[in-house]
Amino acid sequence: MANLNPYLSFRDNARQAMEFYQGVLGGDLDVNVFSEFPDMIQDPSEGDLVMHAQLTTPDGLVLMASDTPSSMPYVAPQGFSVSLSGTSAEATHAVWDGLSDGATVTMPLAEAPWGGLFGMLVDRFGVNWMLNGDPT
Repeated sequence: MANLNPYLSFRDNARQAMEFYQGVLGGDLDVNVFSEFPDMIQDPSEGDLVMHAQLTTPDGLVLMASDTPSSMPYVAPQGFSVSLSGTSAEATHAVWDGLSDGATVTMPLAEAPWGGLFGMLVDRFGVNWMLNGDPT
């Protein structure tokens, strides 16, 4: 079976973002930087930027990210959200509390008309999130 995973792009703070997400979601974080792959780097001063990071949570969720080198165009995230759903009310509140630190809340976490909890925010790194907690 194929996997569909969010892959986030940052300009120069992918490591900070992924460490933040690890603190919120838990799990194992693997990070590779451009200097590990000399053929992939154009500007030696960007060797410590993240070429690829992968966070795998205890629940099996996978979130990936990288930095965009200055030689490539970069546009801040727009037009999508990372959606986390199906978690318990307690887990939804815990993730919400973590992600909302430094975030802009666009829809407060509250009971949804369809049951359970729902909320939306833009985290401190400019990534849109939607959380939908399990109605049971």
